[in-house]
Amino acid sequence: MNSLTFAPLAPIFPELFLAVAGMALLIVGVLRGNQSMRFITQSTMFVFAIALFLLIGQEPSNEAILNDMFVQNSFTYYIKAILIVGVIASLALSKQYLEQELVIRFEYPILVLFAGLGMMLMVSSNDMLGLYMGLELQSLSLYVLATIRRNHVKSAESGMKYFVLGAISSGMLLFGISMIYGFTGSTNFDVIGATLIEEVSLGAVIGFVFVLAGLAFKISAAPFHMWTPDVYEGAPTSVTAFFAIVPKVAAIALIIRLLFIPFAGISEQWFQMIWLLSFLSMIVGAFAGLRQNNIKRLLAYSSIGNIGYALIGIVAGGDAGLASVLVYLTLYMVMTAGVFGIILCMRVEGVSVTSISDLAGLSRNAPWLAYSLAILMFSMSGIPPMAGFFGKFMVFEAAMQSGLYTLGVIGVLSSVVASYYYLRIIKTMFFDDPAPAFDSNIDFSRRLVIGFSVLIVLVFILKPSPLIEVSKGAVESFFS
Repeated sequence: MNSLTFAPLAPIFPELFLAVAGMALLIVGVLRGNQSMRFITQSTMFVFAIALFLLIGQEPSNEAILNDMFVQNSFTYYIKAILIVGVIASLALSKQYLEQELVIRFEYPILVLFAGLGMMLMVSSNDMLGLYMGLELQSLSLYVLATIRRNHVKSAESGMKYFVLGAISSGMLLFGISMIYGFTGSTNFDVIGATLIEEVSLGAVIGFVFVLAGLAFKISAAPFHMWTPDVYEGAPTSVTAFFAIVPKVAAIALIIRLLFIPFAGISEQWFQMIWLLSFLSMIVGAFAGLRQNNIKRLLAYSSIGNIGYALIGIVAGGDAGLASVLVYLTLYMVMTAGVFGIILCMRVEGVSVTSISDLAGLSRNAPWLAYSLAILMFSMSGIPPMAGFFGKFMVFEAAMQSGLYTLGVIGVLSSVVASYYYLRIIKTMFFDDPAPAFDSNIDFSRRLVIGFSVLIVLVFILKPSPLIEVSKGAVESFFS
């Protein structure tokens, strides 16, 4: 009897489990205080592992539930799976850092949990209201995480900037949703899509522009990128790692669902906007990163450029274009996790350092870190035969097949320019006079994340087909 009662809710069992577990861990934190942070962090990682097990154990039904507000298919399964892996990696990287920086707050892993829950909800949302609720659950958690080191000036400043600009983007998003509802009569994706196919109204298009502007802020696409370098630099490094690894994947997946389901009828209008966002993001990411000496700010501009490459696949559209986006985002997440794992190891006599010059001579002081970072930098720059090269190649190939020659050429040229600051890091590690050696006390979980990232990058060179096939299958279910 109970199984029949709860059967319709099976697609959201992972989210329901995360919500209940998050509230239970919050009660534990309130009762035991900050001394429970390590236990809550480990428990949160375990909770996400169970959620991944629940997700994998389901059969994609491609049916909407909760009054058509929530949908589950192979596309959303794929995105949620890599989101959960990214969250677990972020928590694994943060454990030792938070203790070293004396940021002993039990709220940290719980905020990460609810941010991950919000991302999973918005990826499966089939209604504008569900989208907004999931997005704000994520955003509110991220605002607090950015400024969790309250007594640190840069952390407080970055959190305030992120909150103010985030509130503006959320207001734009909500205003756009209200306009879409006013001109289509519904907030449901399927109804909006059917309405816009029959008749395209100017008000709905304007509403879509506001929605897209709000989401462009979330993925830090130029010209909505102004918050990214300051927040990346000012936030605690473990928080920056989380920002770089996970939220952008969820936001890109949400944009794909919006563009190809409710707004497929106005593809001629959004094509130009996505094209421009991609172009500007690649240019800003490539040229602004050349002047950076702080490695966290450099990676902020790198993330802006990488979003530009991912948007090329969205502009290309079709199975090939969207499959290339999924492959690119997966590889980008893996590489970013490894890079930030190494950045978190940059400590000299107990003090965290983030300047590129602090990496000087790393090949002699800590060879395994230097060679790991070199492999990841070669991959991120897109140098063959590294995994990053295949990711960019698939995106550019999709652009060529769709006739986007100008955007493809700009992408190749900006990738060449951006490779300078990746290779600069390698040059600093292997050819500059050694800087003071980093502290050697690196915990096992951080070593595991770094090793896993490097291994995936190298294994993908030898056998890229499994990831590519899974991505193509996810995209095929999206259009079915």
